[in-house]
Amino acid sequence: MSRARIATVWLDGCSGCHMSLLDLDEALIGLAPKIELVFGPLVDAQEFPEGVDVTFVEGAVSSHDDLRLAQTVRARSRFVVALGDCAVTANVPSMRNQIPPKKLLERIYVDGVNVNHRVPADGVPALLKQASPLHEVIRVDLHVPGCPPPAAAIGYVISELLAGRRPDLAGKVKFG
Repeated sequence: MSRARIATVWLDGCSGCHMSLLDLDEALIGLAPKIELVFGPLVDAQEFPEGVDVTFVEGAVSSHDDLRLAQTVRARSRFVVALGDCAVTANVPSMRNQIPPKKLLERIYVDGVNVNHRVPADGVPALLKQASPLHEVIRVDLHVPGCPPPAAAIGYVISELLAGRRPDLAGKVKFG
């Protein structure tokens, strides 16, 4: 039996969804023989791999780097899950959407500091005009709301997908 190739991606969010995934605790031990974790913040892979069965994407699409990674995820994944309210609705990251990116960055890095009055250029991805939910930039196969989604709901989604079924999330998750 081949193991399902699973990836996780962290875009513009707080990592709470990844923490909720880790909150599966001992259930992860039961999943380990069935999956191969091929990409994510807990894996040393530097490039998103080809041939991923399921990718869980946390966070809103807020930068050009996020957009490129989301497009790569979609091109290389059979099934994409928007994990958590930031990926589903853009949630907290979208609070910046009323402020033009240049003005926002100047407020943070120039007006709001006592030293180095300049917006950093190296290693800082260029912001998109708006933070967007994942489904506005790529096709998403399943939305799992929650801030973060409960570990039990994430475990249920993984188990259902591994069994070849589309998860029915009615009554298992909610926004917020």
